[in-house]
This record gives sequence, structure tokens and C-alpha cells, in this order.
Amino acid sequence: MPDRSGPLGALVIGEALMDLVDDGSSITRSPGGSPANVALGLARLGVATRLRTALAADDDGRAILSRLTDSAVSVDPESMSLDRTSTALAVLDGSGAAAYDFDIEWRLPEPVEVGSAAVVHSGSIALFLEPGAAAVGEVLAARPEGVLVSLDPNIRPSLIGERSAVRATFERLAATADVVKLSDEDAEWLYPGEPLAGVLDRLLELGVGLAAATRGGAGAVLATRAARVEVESLPVVVRDTVGAGDTFMAALIAGVLGRDRGTSLHELREADLLRLGRFAAAAAGVTVSRVGADLPTSDEVARAQQAAAVERSSNASAGTVIW
Repeated sequence: MPDRSGPLGALVIGEALMDLVDDGSSITRSPGGSPANVALGLARLGVATRLRTALAADDDGRAILSRLTDSAVSVDPESMSLDRTSTALAVLDGSGAAAYDFDIEWRLPEPVEVGSAAVVHSGSIALFLEPGAAAVGEVLAARPEGVLVSLDPNIRPSLIGERSAVRATFERLAATADVVKLSDEDAEWLYPGEPLAGVLDRLLELGVGLAAATRGGAGAVLATRAARVEVESLPVVVRDTVGAGDTFMAALIAGVLGRDRGTSLHELREADLLRLGRFAAAAAGVTVSRVGADLPTSDEVARAQQAAAVERSSNASAGTVIW
């Protein structure tokens, strides 16, 4: 049997904000923020999850807090540290893809204790925007032995500064990480003109155990030192892409926590990567099939995987395999 002894929970550190989603005809307010979405996704997938963020005790902050706690995310009381909750205006194009305009403040006035978490995750603006970014880096570098670190840079160029400085920060943090997920757009911004395979190689050379790159409708690539696989996205009708990458990240972390913990991430082979990648892709497929960052439960992902397996079987009999 797999060795899953020890803590299986997650600590997520990063921004929570109110998304204002403009679809061209109306604006919908929806709680978001990449790290907060990951925390929500982990909790909905059954992982005991704690979030340290930065909110205000205003209407937006209370709405975000309610959404998180309703899905069993434990939000640190120290997170209520702002005068006004941050916002992000997401303008959707005809394909459902979002462009963002942010009004955000990020700081961590109190120390963050890892506690009993088996993994610490952070990402996006929290990794780069001061004064909070320095505190995040300290937590990641000082996490207890045996605790995994996962990262998602989720690059927001308008907020995080000059490319070479951001790349240096990212690589310094990645060198402490066990799991790194980035999008093909993140990779292109950080390493202009470099093939995606080369970016994954860079991450593995920095010491990352499991590196993953999402490619929107083209699926994802997962790589370790031992293997590399591609997984396709689910064939779904896309309502919008808000939260898709965060869903993939949450599901990937949940899968890593549920693996045989006697196996090093560096040693994961094709079958392991396919299992992790298909689970994450199925979760992301559920999210993009509905409006907003409405991340799925484990039951919803299971149903999506079952439907995908039926379609794979059907296509395989016709000579075409989806995954």
C-alpha cells in the first residue's frame, strides 16, 4: 500500500482579491486571487487547507472570507490586515480568455508558521510584490525538513517589475521548490524565445522535483528527471478560463500529496505523471466549463475523468487516443 503517513495538509500563502469579471455585457463580482483559488481548490478536493492572505474587513473582504470558509479553508486571523480589499478587473475576449487590471496591496505584517502542513504553496503576485514577497521567501526557505514547497509564478507583468529581476527572484525561489507549475505564457515572459521543453529543463536543473507547464487548450506537459509526458485538455465547451491554471495547480498538489510518499518526486515515471496530469487536466476542464473561478470538488473531478475515460475508449477503438 502507498505510504501516506504523516501530515497531508497544505498551507497556502498569497493574495486574495475580488475579481470583477467583464464579459462585455455586464460585470460580475467574484472572489479570486491565484493563491486563494488554489486554497479553495485544495479544500474542495478534500485537502485540509490553511490560507495566510491579506484582506480588509469590508464587504469584499467579508465575501471572500465567507466563500473560503464555506469550503472549509481555514483562514489565519492575521490575514485581516488591510484597509481595503484588493481587486482585479478581468476583461474577457470572445474566446473567454481574460486580461487583468489590478488594484492590489500585498503585505504580511505577522510571521507565518508552517505548522503541521505537508506542503507550502505560494504564487503569483505574492512572490514578487513587496513588502510581502520578502516574507514569503523567508517562509519558503525556512520550512521544516520534509515539508514540500510548490510554486506558480502566474506572471502579472504590470505589477511585478523588470524582467531580469523577476526572473532572478523566480529562479531563487524555484531552487527551493519541489513542485513548480507555470503556463506557456509565463514561460515566454520569463524566457523569451526559449522552447517550453527548455524552460522545464531549466527548472529541473535548479532542483525542482516535478515541473509542469500548462498550454491552455493544448493541454500540459509534466516532467521529472526520470520521465516527461503530455496530457491533453478535456474536450469541453469553454465558458471562460478564469481560475483554470489555479485549478490545475490545486489538483496537482492534491495528487502529489496522495501519491506513494515513499517515492521521490524526482523518480516519478510516465505512469505517475500521466495519473497526476490527467487528474489536474480533468479538474481544470470542469472549471473552464462554467463561469468564474468555480473550482471543482473531488466528486466533480471523478465524474469528469469517468466521462473522459469513456471518450478515450471510444476514440481508441476508432484509432485515435485523446491522452
